[in-house]
Amino acid sequence: MGEEIQAIRWHDDAVVLLDQTRLPGEEVTLACTDVDSLVDAVHRLVVRGAPALGAVGGYGVAVAMLQGQRDGWSTDRLDAEVDRVRDARPTAVNLAWGVDRVRPLMSQGVDAVVAEAHRIVAEDTAANRQLSRHGADWILARCARRPLRVVTHCNTGALATTGWGTAFGIIRELAQRGEVELVYVDETRPLLQGARLTAWECAQHGIPYVVQADGAAASTILRGFADFAVIGADRIARNGDTANKIGSVGVALACAAAGIPFVVAAPSSTVDLATPSGDDIEIELRSGDEVTRWSGMPTTPAGARGFNPAFDVTPAAYISAVVTERGVVEPGPGVTIEAIAGGA
Repeated sequence: MGEEIQAIRWHDDAVVLLDQTRLPGEEVTLACTDVDSLVDAVHRLVVRGAPALGAVGGYGVAVAMLQGQRDGWSTDRLDAEVDRVRDARPTAVNLAWGVDRVRPLMSQGVDAVVAEAHRIVAEDTAANRQLSRHGADWILARCARRPLRVVTHCNTGALATTGWGTAFGIIRELAQRGEVELVYVDETRPLLQGARLTAWECAQHGIPYVVQADGAAASTILRGFADFAVIGADRIARNGDTANKIGSVGVALACAAAGIPFVVAAPSSTVDLATPSGDDIEIELRSGDEVTRWSGMPTTPAGARGFNPAFDVTPAAYISAVVTERGVVEPGPGVTIEAIAGGA
């Protein structure tokens, strides 16, 4: 197994990010010392993944405070800049959660905010290990075939978290137990987080994998080549509906048709009890250029417009299990998600 990947850290009064737009070709870090650069990094997906964004929210408040001290901001200006960090990606609840967790400590100074952000990181990494054990136990109890073949969508490993991973963490846990035969890594259009990032993490940890086009996932599942699918989540509504990278719901529908488990894994902070259902989740719409161009080169006819929702919502009816560090819930009539939510 390779060394643990560190996607985000605090160093010399800066948020230091492993630039995921440059992977797998280059391993480059970016140090953000002001709000503009941090928000830009979030928008450009230099850092992404719900748990990682929770840490960005915490450290981002410290960045804003330090910049405010340097530039002489008023209290109102500082509050507005903190809000810019909080709202940089609307679908991912963890970013706002991280900001909201440290915000009450601003009156105690930067050191108090940074210390709380460090706690977010430590708690998330520990939570990921625990949810991975819960998820692996649940899957092994329901999938008879050994070793297991799994489909996963987008990236949910250490790159998307503060360490270890969520859905990919479950795969890592299963692999450590000798229970993984093959991972089918969806490429995850249009920015290829699966092909670029999840495949890279599989290689780092010696986990056997193949990369497949997103359009192949349903066929892979229906042809009996997979035993289960596991994905992450950027927001989990009170009724168990989940928002994840665009293309996730298609995997869920295929699993339902094939009769194999479809598992969602995320830290309890991703459970948003204030959002009643998936209908209430704001879906981020990104630039159409991400669909119509690649590496600056057009891939469509001149004048073509791209429709580019970053996420979709999978209804709870198509989810076999939702896993957090607090346990596993199998969505269904009368089932409540509160038991695995933060603060439960």
